[in-house]
Amino acid sequence: MTDSVEATCLRLHQKAVDAASLMPAIEMQVLQRTKPDDVIIEVCAAAVNPSDVKAAIGMMPYAVFPRIPGRDYAGLVVAGPADLVGKEVFGSSGDLGIRRDGTHATHLVVEKNALVIKPDTITIHEAAGIGVPFVTAIEGFRRAGMPKPGETVLIMGVNGKVGQAAAQIAAWQGARVVGVVRKSEPYAGFSSAPVEIIDKSAGDVATQLRDRTGGKGADIVFNTVGDPYFEDAHKSLAILGRQILIAAIDKIVQFNIFEFYRGRHTYVGIDTLALNSVATGEVLRALVPGFAAGKLKPFAIKPHAIYALKDAGKAYAAVMGSARDRIVFDPNR
Repeated sequence: MTDSVEATCLRLHQKAVDAASLMPAIEMQVLQRTKPDDVIIEVCAAAVNPSDVKAAIGMMPYAVFPRIPGRDYAGLVVAGPADLVGKEVFGSSGDLGIRRDGTHATHLVVEKNALVIKPDTITIHEAAGIGVPFVTAIEGFRRAGMPKPGETVLIMGVNGKVGQAAAQIAAWQGARVVGVVRKSEPYAGFSSAPVEIIDKSAGDVATQLRDRTGGKGADIVFNTVGDPYFEDAHKSLAILGRQILIAAIDKIVQFNIFEFYRGRHTYVGIDTLALNSVATGEVLRALVPGFAAGKLKPFAIKPHAIYALKDAGKAYAAVMGSARDRIVFDPNR
């Protein structure tokens, strides 16, 4: 049984001044299994998330240095419990790449209960891109109550990665899905059912939604943007509606308490950084039936969005530049 491996890793020794100056070192490092349930994964692909870059430039005070960045991964188990060796797996985490060494390397050591077996219906690069967006989306719904047939789910920022994941999951569960965009554009992602679009630039969002729902509003509002859409989301909620919040630009918003309690509303905050590798694996496993059945689809990974580790600076810059494509490293390039 192999208990250690020499890995090629990106390494952050100290926080960068800003994203433009972020240039991780490439180093060799010995990674070891220290517990019986540890596995060593040969990383075939690892996504780059905005949180990876934010942690590298000091926007997350609990991020440790030095460390290997990266939260999402997909690869092959090369050491660990015999029943897992040779399996293609994927996963994500709120602590990998933030509070412990992460996935932007040729190899990764992680707990076996963090692993999710990759369905044959998706490629290894696609599996690496599932992580953070889909975990955020389904954790929001799990906490707020999964969408049900007959319910209306309104998604603020539907063409972002979390927005697309939320739209897929809501449609998979049989809900009516309505997405909000800043300006006139179609829904950009996959969905197993139609996704209606509300153009914010064409008029008041809540008025447009209530016109479409006979005055009822949304049973769930998934607000992926935060405060810029807070008032629209609040006004769009049906009686007993739930708003899911995952982001903020300005931290303080005005809040109408009277409308909140009269509407019997629920607000749910989601922070996937609070989920360790094992907890994240549990969340991701709930999605596997959807991917296996084709009701959910991973983000397409385009050739120009696949980077070698040596091009980490360019990859991180693309993510912070709000690239719409899912960016991944291929450590074997």
